[in-house]
Amino acid sequence: MSRDRAEQLKPTLKAVAARMLPPVTPIGFPASTDIDFSLIAPLSPGTLNNIGDPTVPGLEHRNVKDLEREVVGILAEWFQAPRQDRWGCVTTGGTEGNLYGLYLARTALPNGVVYFADEAHYSVAKAAHLLGLPAVRVPTRNGGELDYQQLAERVNTNRHRPAIVVATVGTTMTEAVDNVAAIKVTLDRVGIPDDRRYIHVDAALTGIPLVLLHGTHPSVNLSEVGHVDSLTISGHKFLATPEPCGVLITRRRHRDRVARSVSYIGGVDATIAGSRSGHTVLQLWWALRSLDRPDHQRRAERARAVAAHTVRRLTEAGWVAWRHKHAFTVVIKAPSPAMIQRWALATTGEWSHIVCVPGVTTEVIDRFVDELVAEQRNEYQPAPARAARRRWWQRQRVEHVGWPAAPHTGLPPVG
Repeated sequence: MSRDRAEQLKPTLKAVAARMLPPVTPIGFPASTDIDFSLIAPLSPGTLNNIGDPTVPGLEHRNVKDLEREVVGILAEWFQAPRQDRWGCVTTGGTEGNLYGLYLARTALPNGVVYFADEAHYSVAKAAHLLGLPAVRVPTRNGGELDYQQLAERVNTNRHRPAIVVATVGTTMTEAVDNVAAIKVTLDRVGIPDDRRYIHVDAALTGIPLVLLHGTHPSVNLSEVGHVDSLTISGHKFLATPEPCGVLITRRRHRDRVARSVSYIGGVDATIAGSRSGHTVLQLWWALRSLDRPDHQRRAERARAVAAHTVRRLTEAGWVAWRHKHAFTVVIKAPSPAMIQRWALATTGEWSHIVCVPGVTTEVIDRFVDELVAEQRNEYQPAPARAARRRWWQRQRVEHVGWPAAPHTGLPPVG
């Protein structure tokens, strides 16, 4: 590259660098920032292409499939995936993980119907639409958790068809958690046998922090007791990877249904993406190897402490704020548009949230609250928290717009 061309490009690079270091810590979207990746940064210009199944070496030597297998192995142990029936791969994130999970479900149960909560991530409805799967949205309760009685009624209406249930472990706005054990009991009660059901867990946000809380939580257990078929997590949300990514873990028997040998790559095509970045694999490996499980448990505990501090500070300031006991996420009455923009607060209707992932400190929260109070001191009269929370859920059900369901007969549309 000529010196003149380099000079022409510098302003753009400077602008990108500024976006990476905003004037305040963005607290509305979950992206941990407390793990140091500087020792692997010099490797970033090189090619690392993990083509195909990570358990098959293939012809492309510039890969880190051994590290991918290690990443999957560590997380599979954390989630207690059965050792004789497990497989996984690194993905681009939770959306690809949900698409892959439902793809595996459709392959196993071609005539299945997908059920998911109102508060499930938008990618679930999108994946069902892309795969042509009939989809049924189920109301929630308890601040965003799936309503199991409502699930039973909807599954019972279509009990002649297999049930594909997506459990959300950490909803987008409130970090509510669906209980897989309760879903299993519900399917048992309706009379859906094991060979006509598939449970996929979208644990992108809360899967790892929850499994670190008190051992393996029933909502993120892939063991025989848990009856989970597939599970996805995000890497950038809790493991602080600089690039968005995720991991999909499933039963090996599900992978075997979709795997195809491809001579061109000298391996097996068993993933959604063909070529996959080895650099995100390296980042996940570093996050899981440079820190051990107790280190990550302490990170999760500190993050929850920051979330508790956030609720306390906002409540003392007279601002409506609440969180689930296990959650990093704090739901608040939406502040002014200027504050929403400055602090990158994810907002739906009259409500915003703060996600206190590792890297968000009490000092950051104190600065936010001080600015909030200074701006709104004479303009805002807080409503009782319970009434505000009730209005939150009423508003979500009215305002939510979903993807259209794939064409089908006799089932309610998505949305």
